Amino acid sequence: MTQASERHKADPGHRKSEPDDKEFMTTLAKGLAVLGAFGRQRPTMTLSEAASVADLSRATARRVLRTLTLLGYVVQDGRTFALSPQILDLGFAYLSTQSWIDRALPLMRELSERLGESCSAAILQDADIVYVARVPARRIMSAALSVGSRLPALHTALGRVLFGYLDEEEIWRRLKSRRIEAYTPQTITDLQALFDRIRADRAQRFSIVDEELERGLRALAVPVLDRSGQIVGAINLSTHSTRTTRNEMREHFLPELNRISEQISSMTI
Repeated sequence: MTQASERHKADPGHRKSEPDDKEFMTTLAKGLAVLGAFGRQRPTMTLSEAASVADLSRATARRVLRTLTLLGYVVQDGRTFALSPQILDLGFAYLSTQSWIDRALPLMRELSERLGESCSAAILQDADIVYVARVPARRIMSAALSVGSRLPALHTALGRVLFGYLDEEEIWRRLKSRRIEAYTPQTITDLQALFDRIRADRAQRFSIVDEELERGLRALAVPVLDRSGQIVGAINLSTHSTRTTRNEMREHFLPELNRISEQISSMTI
């Protein structure tokens, strides 16, 4: 997990308030909060740590961890808890329903090998992107990314492409739901400027983000649509700013990404 993804995950503003819905299951929500508290920076937690990170009382966290342990999703070793391999069943169940990912991977791999750059695919979840496929080439970011990694969508090319397919009201809702943080001097933090950039990227059907999330990181992304024209995800190529200029990305990377996107779309129901 990158420093950027870890900081935004730890942000108290990232937690959701309970919906005003009589059918909302608070207990289930608390269980998911505890599962979501585990990660690269917290592979194991004590009861107190889980309660603090998930914003629960110790008694509630104890019941949640006990239940998850009995179900096989968490294992206990003395005073510490960790996720078990069984948790992968939940993630793979989602991936197995996304047929476009399997079709995209061989095309992404061929493109990455030919250009010598990393190629990734992601979906949008609230104000984050979640990687669903990744073919790494050179190490660009300060930490490794893999399937399941999350990054703040507003400061990534993948995220801005995905945001662009939301209606304007929903874009504004999500913009206002998250504290905007400056990760580098180039990070756009003004809400109106972010909104305008998202709409402009939608109009041109691609996004370039230049050193806004991390110094030296430059990325270009395009949408992946199904046959009906609905967006299912986005794919990108990322490079170091010293290797490829923005103009070169438009001239050489964009046609390649569009070609792959169209091939995936033609195979996606």
